[in-house]
Amino acid sequence: QSMQEAAKKRPIISARERGPGPGRYALPPTVGYINHDFTKSNSPAYSFHSRMSSAMVSVDSSPGPRYHIDAKVTRFGRMETPSFSILGRGRHVLFQTPGPGAYSPEKAPPLNGHHRPPSYTMGSRTRYRSVDAVPAPNSYSLPNLLGCQVPNKPSSASYSFSARRKIGAPSNDLSMSPGPAKYDTTNPDIYHQRQPSFSMQRRTKRPSYSSAIPGPGTYSPEKFHVHLPKPPAFTLGVRHSEFVTPLVVDVVD
Repeated sequence: QSMQEAAKKRPIISARERGPGPGRYALPPTVGYINHDFTKSNSPAYSFHSRMSSAMVSVDSSPGPRYHIDAKVTRFGRMETPSFSILGRGRHVLFQTPGPGAYSPEKAPPLNGHHRPPSYTMGSRTRYRSVDAVPAPNSYSLPNLLGCQVPNKPSSASYSFSARRKIGAPSNDLSMSPGPAKYDTTNPDIYHQRQPSFSMQRRTKRPSYSSAIPGPGTYSPEKFHVHLPKPPAFTLGVRHSEFVTPLVVDVVD
């Protein structure tokens, strides 16, 4: 009996439960209109009133025939003939009707696509010019086409001659002219395809002690995948625990 009580007092491991029971879910109700499931269509809801007392059935709550309805008023509206009344003449006329001369139909703009004829006005005579302001043919001056001073005409190359130099000229002092060593040669690798270049290094020293020479165990011939394609490799892992959550890749809604 003590063993059974100890087994009952042990906590339940939630990982051993494969899934929650029906009581774990709290879905909204589909009956009624209070907290109704919004993903479901809602039908009309009706409520039942309490039973009326027997005294209310026998009591007459109508107002009785105290209303007077005119006979001309029907369910389709008021039925009667049209009636007119004549008012008296007004005491003071507030508005005077304009006559035919008050209108100006010639000033109306063209409406409704009407064609309007052209209108002209007669102006005053212009004054004669006392001095003719038109310039004569010799008043114009065309630009010179020689040189580069014309902005809208193509011009050829123009050169100017300067005076001969007397001081420091090559014709007077030949020592001022540059010699062959004055010019710098350009490396051909700059404007041509660069050729491979090699350098000579000194001879390396061979180790004097034998422990520096690697033995057969130092090499790894199984690592041939450095320069060749590597075949597939597999490893054996440990058994997975039953409490580990499985990996779900494709989730189906």
